[in-house]
Amino acid sequence: MDVQWNDLDYANKRRVFTFDPWRFGDLPQMVDEFHKSGMKYILILDPGISSSSPPGTYPPFDDGLKRDVFIKNSTGQILIGKVWPGPTAFPDFTNPETGRWWEDCIRDFHSKVPVDGLWIDMNEPSSFVQGSVEGCPDSDLENPPYTPRVVGGQLNSRTICLSAQQKLSTHYNLHNMYGLTEASATHSALMKVRGKRPFVLSRSSFPGIGRFSGVWTGDVRSDWEQLRYSIPAVLHFGLFGVPLVGADICGFGGNTTEELCVRWMQLGAFYPFMRNHNDKPNAPQEPYVFGQKAQAAMRSALNLRYSLLPFLYTLFHHAHTSADTVARPLFVEFPTDPNCQTIDRQFLWGSSLLISPVLERGAEELAAYLPPATWYSLHNGQPFYSKGQYLLLAAPLDTINVHVREGHIIPQQEPALTTAASRRNPFFLTVALSAGGWAQGDLFWDDGDSLDTFETGNYCYVIFMAGQCQVMSGPLRLNGALDGLVLGGLQVFGVPSPPLYVLANGEQVRDFMYRSDTKVLTVTNLALPMSKVFTVQWAL
Repeated sequence: MDVQWNDLDYANKRRVFTFDPWRFGDLPQMVDEFHKSGMKYILILDPGISSSSPPGTYPPFDDGLKRDVFIKNSTGQILIGKVWPGPTAFPDFTNPETGRWWEDCIRDFHSKVPVDGLWIDMNEPSSFVQGSVEGCPDSDLENPPYTPRVVGGQLNSRTICLSAQQKLSTHYNLHNMYGLTEASATHSALMKVRGKRPFVLSRSSFPGIGRFSGVWTGDVRSDWEQLRYSIPAVLHFGLFGVPLVGADICGFGGNTTEELCVRWMQLGAFYPFMRNHNDKPNAPQEPYVFGQKAQAAMRSALNLRYSLLPFLYTLFHHAHTSADTVARPLFVEFPTDPNCQTIDRQFLWGSSLLISPVLERGAEELAAYLPPATWYSLHNGQPFYSKGQYLLLAAPLDTINVHVREGHIIPQQEPALTTAASRRNPFFLTVALSAGGWAQGDLFWDDGDSLDTFETGNYCYVIFMAGQCQVMSGPLRLNGALDGLVLGGLQVFGVPSPPLYVLANGEQVRDFMYRSDTKVLTVTNLALPMSKVFTVQWAL
């Protein structure tokens, strides 16, 4: 397990910036244990601040009152809604002072519980009463001439009054930006408090939020329909500039099934953001509660994801620097192929990997579309020479079909139990040769935690090239992040005949194998420094 998440159960009387002294009295020690194991800890943080605690007993509200950070109603009084702790006030994140107060609250809590990131929920903002505990005035802002189809039929249903006053304008004008402004404040606070790269996950979103936060798709049901819908949801957010996105694996609402959870884990292994999360009353859905075959299938999917973390990290680098998508619709890569225009049951990672998950109950095969190209099974290197056609692929319960596009090189690492441990393991390359025998790829690598590594040049960037029976590396920038890391091996798809010999940096390699049925060359037991130029070549 890489990250332990905590919903609001940790909080004392469900008040944020506190922890329950009875049920979570040893929370700081628990977090220290996580950190010693190389794990991270992230907890939920709602914007609603309890307003009913006795004066002087709840500093976030007391200090917020003094600093005038809360949203007001139309008469200038603090607007009181109702959320998990009961009566609550809502911070006005358009007020610069609120950002400073929010940072102080996070800093104080972090000094007790050193969280690694924050999961900001209920930030539409959500409220259990309509508008406020005192209702809302009868005005044009509360009852506009046109109301879109919203839950409850009114714009102030399950949220605060639209006539509420914020520093920048009325809530009517700012409602959709509430999650964005909270994400910005939280991102800034974590960056200053931790001095490291911030992690923020938000439920509410607005254009631009991808700069500050990832997003999950909300409280999805545990059923096959929601499994299918999660793919277009993830792809849409990528197109909107939010590359870090995913759905609750196995579903949030209702009880999952073993088969559904296995298939969702396989798909979720290719969400840019991966997390298993469900509602408290529902049956447990951690992998260990299922049978041995299901556990093995889930473990295989997780190991595959972890092996691909160097490739995924490089995709996020390109998303950061060039606004590329990470999870990508097929039509982005194949815009002239009419078959790709409506495909929403398959997707790409970058331009290289095609993911074709099982999305139907009981299915052990699926019809997957392969755009015109040679595609190699990532599992065994089996080539598929597609003219732009659907192929019937075997998909038993332990399998998710993933194909590598010809002409691409995928950097991978031996997987471990955590990201921190995986990052210390040997690299290997998957090389998918084109019909002409060439391929290319790249790797972005830094310490994974420091701020602005790209902007300050504090990173490594390596390109990989294949052609004329050899694979070469070309480090374009080095900073020490790759020191001590080695290339342990590679697999080359599409080698037409058995090699006579293999050389690594001019030295003969004994540990290589060639499979004539799939035309795959596998080279193992290398120890080539990733921070230096290397060449692996073979003779046919």
